[in-house]
Parts: sequence; structure tokens; C-alpha cells
Amino acid sequence: MFFEQRQAERKVLKTKAKLVIEGDEPFLTRTVDISAAGMSLALPKPLKVGQPGSIAFDLFFEGKATPINARSKVSYCIFSNGEFKVGFQFVTLDLHAMTVLSKYLR
Repeated sequence: MFFEQRQAERKVLKTKAKLVIEGDEPFLTRTVDISAAGMSLALPKPLKVGQPGSIAFDLFFEGKATPINARSKVSYCIFSNGEFKVGFQFVTLDLHAMTVLSKYLR
């Protein structure tokens, strides 16, 4: 039996993102979903749990695009439908990003 381990409700978010993993070249990817605590991305290669990185994306809300740059770390990595779904936990978000994200998630 499967038990949901997430602490925060997630909302679908399909947009482009730039991922920078320390020690690697930045690359473009796409987001899958987001919550107040983190987000998941679809990636062509696996990442190790605990790897630090930075995710930059635009959050479209109320007719405006808000650029968000979040320091994060990998919390899980699973292979699904020919790609890796990688979950990231936010480590730092600025106050403006937290405010817009909170409104988006309502």
C-alpha cells in the first residue's frame, strides 16, 4: 500500500526552467509540479539525493510573470515514462517569491 509522504499539497506547474547543479553546466528543463516546500522537474539524467543546486523559472500569476530563483537540494529521483522525475526541496526563497508562490498555491 502507498502512503503519501509529502507534507505540502502540490499544484501542477508546466513551464520551462533553468537548472544549475553545482559542478555541472546549466541546462534547460521543464517543471512538473510545485508546493510551498519544493518542486519537481523532468530531467534526462538522474541526480543524487542531497545534491545542491539552483532552479530559475517564471511563475505566471494574475497576468504577470514573476522570475523565481530558488536554491534547492535534491530530495528524490525516480525513473518514469522514459525520463527522471527529480524532486527538489527549497533551501532559500526570497520574500517576494514566497509571497507570489503562496498566492499561486491558493
